[in-house]
Amino acid sequence: MYKHDVKKIGGWMPASKQKQKEWVNGLIKHIQYSNDTQDGEVEFRHEEVAQLKHLIENDMEIYILTNQMIAQGLDYDKEDPVGAPEIKDYKMMLKLIDYILSTAPEYMQPDEKGHSLIGFPINAILDWCMGTPAGFAFFLNEKVNNCFKAILDRWCTFLSSEESLYVLNEGNHGWMCESAIKDINIDDFKHSPEDKHWGFKSWNDFFIRQFKDGKRIIAEPDNPKVIVSACESAPYNISKDVQKSQEFWLKGQPYSLENMMAKDEYVDEFIGGTVYQAFLCATNYHRWHSPVSGVIKKAYLVPGTYYSEIHSIPYDSAGPNNSQGYITHVAARAIIFIESDDPVIGLMCFIAVGMAEVSSCKITVNVGDRINKGEE
Repeated sequence: MYKHDVKKIGGWMPASKQKQKEWVNGLIKHIQYSNDTQDGEVEFRHEEVAQLKHLIENDMEIYILTNQMIAQGLDYDKEDPVGAPEIKDYKMMLKLIDYILSTAPEYMQPDEKGHSLIGFPINAILDWCMGTPAGFAFFLNEKVNNCFKAILDRWCTFLSSEESLYVLNEGNHGWMCESAIKDINIDDFKHSPEDKHWGFKSWNDFFIRQFKDGKRIIAEPDNPKVIVSACESAPYNISKDVQKSQEFWLKGQPYSLENMMAKDEYVDEFIGGTVYQAFLCATNYHRWHSPVSGVIKKAYLVPGTYYSEIHSIPYDSAGPNNSQGYITHVAARAIIFIESDDPVIGLMCFIAVGMAEVSSCKITVNVGDRINKGEE
């Protein structure tokens, strides 16, 4: 039995499962979804969502999994007083996703139980289905993930446009309100206080805002033996003497070195090494910096899943937050190999793991580039 008031790691979702359910049900009412559309055609504003509907309705295996995971998610009503939101069929689910693609994440005021942010709105819609037996198979399916990549690419286009700036306002749900300013420590970041939207060009521009010069202190920049954090994240786990194919366990979740590195030719270099994993919060700084000084040996993107979480009974109620050991080898990610100036450190691998909506990684270095410790 999951506990619906468990604190979510990273603050991407509400601390209370009840808050998440209320948000989804409120969204259903907002778009005025009617049950009579179940037997008729549903129109979508975004072709990418229509393509997912087409896949569901024309692939029998996926059609069965879709209906099963929604039914299994609703079954949790019987096991927990919080229950599931009022998503009764896949057309309703898709209609909600279609609506989200023309919106930007709003700020939500914290309550007495902690942060109430819905940083993953699509994840919030899918959350009850993700960890079900049928959902586990559905969200690992390559064709399903191809559709979700197209959906998330379309949302990224909106979030990179001026239209997405409407959430940067001083209202209770705006990112310029007093409570949000405190949460994000905006004074630590480059912005224009007098401008309407602090000078940001889009939601994405705001999300990947840059620190002011001198705000990110680098420990012993001239000492090659000192490795620094790649981002402003909280430690999750450290595993030592890791092996290539033998699965090592992280908080009950098995994953292997070669799968994390997508079976790269360099994987043998890391046998016996150390894996350090950390987790970014929703309001963190979302740029990455080199942990060492050295040369970029390889850098590339790995396609993968977007909403797959570890299969547990009944499910990971904070999915995929509590599944981050598992998603390290199945999720979309970026892999960068850096040859350190210090021969004792040698080859280092940095892996940026995409999680749910925040799944696209932008690599800004090229093979052969020399990079200093702490440099973006």
